[in-house]
Amino acid sequence: MVGIVLVSHSRKIVEGVFELVNQMTRGKVPIGIAGGTPDGRLGTDAAEIVEQVKKVDRGEGVVVLVDIGSAVMSAQTAVELLGEEYEGKVKIADAPLVEGAVAAAVEASIGSDFERVLTVAEEAKKMNKL
Repeated sequence: MVGIVLVSHSRKIVEGVFELVNQMTRGKVPIGIAGGTPDGRLGTDAAEIVEQVKKVDRGEGVVVLVDIGSAVMSAQTAVELLGEEYEGKVKIADAPLVEGAVAAAVEASIGSDFERVLTVAEEAKKMNKL
């Protein structure tokens, strides 16, 4: 199964998105969260993202969803730190965090492959709400 990692500057945001997505998928999808700094402030931590990617990796790839700004840079650094072993197996989705996470997790929960989960997450940015 494809794993998902949620990255935000706020621990509360990723905990909330995790709660929503986990409930919608009945806990079927391995989802990691990385939010805030180790001392509880707002920010992101590449080492925590690496840890979460390894935690949710089931061998079929990991899609990383981020909120804003330096979360992208931290996720990119994490992908670099993961090295050759994870090359091509971990991708950062160009998607909104909440909508992308919901779409990706639902797609992963039905057993779709890595590329399909990533594509569905990224298509969420085109979703009309009204």
